[in-house]
Amino acid sequence: MDRPKYFTPSEVSAHNTAADLWVSFLGRVCDLTPLMEQHKGDNLLLPIMQCAGKDISSWFDPETKDILRYIDPVTNCERYYTPRGRFVHTPPAGPRSDWASVKGPPWWKDGRYEVGLLSTKARWIRVVNTLTSQEQRLQVCSEETLDEILRRYLRYNSHARSYTCKHNGGVLDMSLTLGENNVLDEDRELEQLRLDRDLFTPAILLHFNDDLTEG
Repeated sequence: MDRPKYFTPSEVSAHNTAADLWVSFLGRVCDLTPLMEQHKGDNLLLPIMQCAGKDISSWFDPETKDILRYIDPVTNCERYYTPRGRFVHTPPAGPRSDWASVKGPPWWKDGRYEVGLLSTKARWIRVVNTLTSQEQRLQVCSEETLDEILRRYLRYNSHARSYTCKHNGGVLDMSLTLGENNVLDEDRELEQLRLDRDLFTPAILLHFNDDLTEG
């Protein structure tokens, strides 16, 4: 089975316009751009637009995966809890002639909008080309394998697959994550010691093989 694609919070935050709108919630990353286009001009898009590129997990019940609910003290009826205002696919508080029930699942339950998963921990690494001494800082997802991280690096060196990745003298297993390769995340310890994490960013060393191949 194909592995899901992981995104860092900063990658999600880059999609923050009505023409390119992503949000994350409950570990999922969704591209709501088609929803924005479908309901263009609808005021019910405003709460979503206000949170473009952000995490909106606070809107949801983590157990039911649905929008939070509450009991209306006036009507004693259960309602969706939408403090930012009602948004697309949430029903009105009472009967309305202009409300048409949603056909199919609401957008937060529709898998068609999902583009991947949100990383639980983004990490910074240094990728050092030992042949040219060039160094590139990369923010990656802790869930990504070294092969997936290398794909991120290909934009800086299209021949990166012609190199062997090493750390502390050992060859890295490209099918495993940084942590599984013993490239430890020491951010918490560095923070406790009040040390600058940028000065202790782990380095992945690229050692040139025999020939150049296309990435």
